[in-house]
Amino acid sequence: MSTLHTPAAEYDGRHLTVAADDGVPLAVREFGAADAPVTVVFVHGHCLRAESWAFMRGHLIQTWGDDTHMVFYDHRGHGDSGSAHPSTYTIEQLARDLDAVLRSVTPTGPVVLVGHSMGAMTVLAYARLYPEAIGTRVVGIGLLSSAASGVTRVGLGRLLSAPAVSSLRVAVRKAPRAMQASKHLSRRIFEPIMRDATLGTRKVSPRMLAVATAMLNDTSLLTMASFLESLMRFDESATLHRLGMIPVLVLAGSADIMIPFAHSVVLASQVDDAELVRLDGAGHSVILERAEEVAAAVVALVARATAAVRGVGPECGPECGPDCGPEYAIAG
Repeated sequence: MSTLHTPAAEYDGRHLTVAADDGVPLAVREFGAADAPVTVVFVHGHCLRAESWAFMRGHLIQTWGDDTHMVFYDHRGHGDSGSAHPSTYTIEQLARDLDAVLRSVTPTGPVVLVGHSMGAMTVLAYARLYPEAIGTRVVGIGLLSSAASGVTRVGLGRLLSAPAVSSLRVAVRKAPRAMQASKHLSRRIFEPIMRDATLGTRKVSPRMLAVATAMLNDTSLLTMASFLESLMRFDESATLHRLGMIPVLVLAGSADIMIPFAHSVVLASQVDDAELVRLDGAGHSVILERAEEVAAAVVALVARATAAVRGVGPECGPECGPDCGPEYAIAG
């Protein structure tokens, strides 16, 4: 991983709180100019937080500077966002939370959504719940280390159907307050499994491992377990056709045992304008392991999306000005 020389102040961003429709406070951080031509919203995975994008964000700041508005936020029950009743810990609710963030932070202008793991599932659920936004407000989508369905069929996801996991879900429903206090238990049970599952075959730096472990340890067992039901039932296969009108990036690591690369192959095959990127040797946490390569793929996705918005034809190059092709009106 290359050394980044970005001023520390640029890493902190602008902090704000967005209220979800049911009042749950969502912690949001913005980078870049709020009036930039395009906004990229990053949606993190299960048991992570917005800082899971930190390595990648450094590369993106170096490339984009203030020319692209970037938005990162913590899901309910994760990071600095508020907790909620376990019944609301579903991927569909996360999609509604994403809509609340969009309405509050970037109410107008083109948006590219980039999700990792459960975050990508959230993006797919958003596309089903708000189909009118796809191709108007949302002009590009990135789906990293994820699946459209069947996460319990192959890979480590099969463990979600194990009796022990079923017992854990029952315990959460019956005694949510006790489970909320069980961070030490979650650390002992899940940390070794998650560490081995999320990192690929290449050696990773101690700093990266420390970041991944800290985020996992910061997630309560209540949050961790309550989303399992939604993950097990997740199926947005019928939503994929809605993405055909915009550029889509599907990216995953070849050594991902949490959600194996085969899921990405199937997902990309069902989307008309999808680019499939395979990172050899990378595990589930590609945004930590291979931050620079994933950042480059996201930069290319945003370039494709904004070119499509401007109506830039194949004869136009990067040096072409705004008059090269008709402008599309982006719905507010």
